[in-house]
Amino acid sequence: MGVQGFQEYIEKHCPSAVVPVELQKLARGSLVGGGRQRLPQSPLRLLVDAENCLHRLYGGFYTDWVSGGQWNHMLGYLAALSKACFNGNIELLVCFNGALEKGRLHEWVKRQVNERQTAQQIISHVQNKGTPPPKVWFLPPVCMAHCIRLALLRFRVGVVQSIEDHHLEVIALCRENGFHGLVAYDSDYAMCNIPYYFSAHALKLSRNGKSLTTNQYLMHEVARQLDLNPNRFVIFASLLGNHILPDEDLAAFHWSLLGPEHPLASLKVRAHQLVLPPCDVVIKSVADYVRNIPDVTDLEAIAKDIFKHSQSCTDDKIIRFQKAVEFYSLASKPPYFPPLLGGFPSLIILLHCLLLLFLTQFEVSAIVLVALIYTCYIFRSDHYTYIFLLLGLLSANKSKCIICPQGDSAVNPGPQAEGLHNINAQIPSLLSMPTRNHMDITIPPLPTIAPEVLRVAEHRHKKGLMYPYIYHVLTKGEVKLSVTIEDEANKDLPSAVQLFRPIRQYVYGVLFSLAEARKKAERLAMRKNCLPEYTHVMVKEWAAYKGKSPHTPELVEALPFREWTCPNLKKLWLGKAVEDKNRRMRAFLACMRSDTPAMLNPANVPTPLLVLCCVLRFMLHWPGVRILRRNELDAFLAQALSPKLYEPGQLQELKIDNLDPRGVQLAALFMSGVDMALFANDACGQPIPWEHCCPWMYFDGKLLQSKLIRANREKAQLIDLCDGQSELVAKVEKMRQSILEGLSFTRPPHPPPFPPPPLPLAHGMPFYPTAGSFYPPPPTIPSQGRGRGMPGLQGISTQGGKLEIAGTVVGQWAGTRRRRGGFPVQVVSVGGPNRGQENINSSTASSSFSIHCVCCKTSPLTCCLSKDQNTCWVSGN
Repeated sequence: MGVQGFQEYIEKHCPSAVVPVELQKLARGSLVGGGRQRLPQSPLRLLVDAENCLHRLYGGFYTDWVSGGQWNHMLGYLAALSKACFNGNIELLVCFNGALEKGRLHEWVKRQVNERQTAQQIISHVQNKGTPPPKVWFLPPVCMAHCIRLALLRFRVGVVQSIEDHHLEVIALCRENGFHGLVAYDSDYAMCNIPYYFSAHALKLSRNGKSLTTNQYLMHEVARQLDLNPNRFVIFASLLGNHILPDEDLAAFHWSLLGPEHPLASLKVRAHQLVLPPCDVVIKSVADYVRNIPDVTDLEAIAKDIFKHSQSCTDDKIIRFQKAVEFYSLASKPPYFPPLLGGFPSLIILLHCLLLLFLTQFEVSAIVLVALIYTCYIFRSDHYTYIFLLLGLLSANKSKCIICPQGDSAVNPGPQAEGLHNINAQIPSLLSMPTRNHMDITIPPLPTIAPEVLRVAEHRHKKGLMYPYIYHVLTKGEVKLSVTIEDEANKDLPSAVQLFRPIRQYVYGVLFSLAEARKKAERLAMRKNCLPEYTHVMVKEWAAYKGKSPHTPELVEALPFREWTCPNLKKLWLGKAVEDKNRRMRAFLACMRSDTPAMLNPANVPTPLLVLCCVLRFMLHWPGVRILRRNELDAFLAQALSPKLYEPGQLQELKIDNLDPRGVQLAALFMSGVDMALFANDACGQPIPWEHCCPWMYFDGKLLQSKLIRANREKAQLIDLCDGQSELVAKVEKMRQSILEGLSFTRPPHPPPFPPPPLPLAHGMPFYPTAGSFYPPPPTIPSQGRGRGMPGLQGISTQGGKLEIAGTVVGQWAGTRRRRGGFPVQVVSVGGPNRGQENINSSTASSSFSIHCVCCKTSPLTCCLSKDQNTCWVSGN
């Protein structure tokens, strides 16, 4: 747990430090945190860390999230929340985590492993009991954060995204912009000097929408109960275990604090595995240790003492301990006083700088340094430029802590403290092993991006107007993909990461303008009369799915379009001509493999439903086992057109007797596809307005469950799925025809082209193969026909034929090898004098006939080719 367990410790062991508050009453007052006065008519400005309260912004832990989400219900909740804040004179700014944060990658790996186990528990629970899982297993749909971001933009609530270090940027944003409080749930914030710190998990809106309540954490009360000076929280947080110095590296130190006589000492090593002490025990022991440190500014002495039991990598741990202290020192800077709150803030800054200079005893002219800092403040390029100047000047003295003054009323170490330092417990070497649980790989240099494009990408990223993946790919060449709810034992459905990887490969090609680069390479090769030399761009994808752990990335190659030459990214984003708009739409459709005339016809596919149809069409491209059956496709389309979609009140009263496990997984796959579609839309210059991309326009998980149950269990017809409305049936049939246009289900698709040979890595041999191809090899299928084999029959020929039972022709099919003048027909006889044998006739059949399945209301003789009419698909032309 480390420092992240400190938040729960406060709630469990410091109840007097957790005070319920009503934000409207706080907004009506004039006194805010830190003794600052607020103007009578000015709003109460609160910063919200969205990463910690997605479930609260979604509307709470109600149980429909397992079915893919009820997005119109979420929309209604956010509308009521924004209205309550407006009426209560509260101004919100919601900050989303848009940083890649490679420094916290090991924390992300642990979280992905836990979420992957949670997904399996959810699937097992749904399969065994058929009821929604408990709220402690809350696993949000993949694109929940992006949907909440779009909904807040719709209600004109302030939205921003972090870009490098989420926690530091949230803290700096809170102080530099004069926010009166922070709504979050993270121990890193609890360790910092935040004026008002509110709980994001306890944020609740009353049913009438008039009262907004939460809990406030009184950190001075926490410091009193721990008997620890707040000035020592920097050392305290660094020794609990954090993203820089994990608690595994501090395990030997934590066990040494307990001593050999502690009741838990026997748990140090169990079954040759690393065992950490309980979080509450560690917090109390570390607080006692920090309280008794004689000089908290002497980091070198502290590091030598805490790592004296370590048997390996001691120097590296000491360096990371000093970096952890620097991180929390930077995060615990004194609060910023904006000019509108009264006073002369520059005077405070000058006094603070003089104090720091006096404490650090630097032989630098104070007048010169203060003049530089004051100049930086006047130009206001950065409110905290003076802090970075001080850090740069003080870098030579790394053993001094610039935040904690020496006279911090430290308690003199007593006999117990001396006893702690003299413990010679035999700590096994297992506690001193390196703890990095992920392995990174170096990729080739990325292509150069135009400066105008990077400026636009950074601006839109910070404003929360663009998918965060785009900036990560352009600047770092890697992305992190979230865990979805999928059954790892189910071989019929692929993982979302593998299914939608071709979309990402095309998007990478668009972002790096590969089509134009390849065209230039071909022109150059023609001039030189040689083979073209293409540039291979590799992107690292961090993901966890069945058969793949999150500890290592996969190398995925960016691919250009084959059908047409996509313009470069600068023209695609910044072009203002009508042709540029058409190119953006074509690029998006090409990424989704939906570049067909019917998809562009609004009479067949309305614009608000274009993302829905593109995702469903892409899901049908999967080779091998078919993902979507006919009735399931109709269920998706019927729920998108249902009037109940926009009636969240009626959907709340809808009862689902027994959840369909396959429906849960299909909904998770679909929402992953929506996530990739939104990614592709932003990468292609947003050809579809974001108002039409949002899932509340075309999807509701609970409504989909009801449609799938009626279609699968009750074998309901399309007219029943559309609630008896014939006009909806006509719309569904048009959309289905547009989705199926150009798709063939009578034969396996051609295998994807072989990927280019992997590029040599910096360390020689790769640790695992690259994921450059579209899909993994499709599973072996016994029959090449419709998936239902008959005993005694060989594979069906591609030359066409007919089926005879007891001498009677009961079915016939068209071949795939059409030739001028007809084609030979294969006759398969079952029963009669030649039972169990195949008679191949050399007679020919007319090339004009066409066979369709009974689902399309044509020849009923073809019913024998499939026992389940709901799985029949169009065959022939």
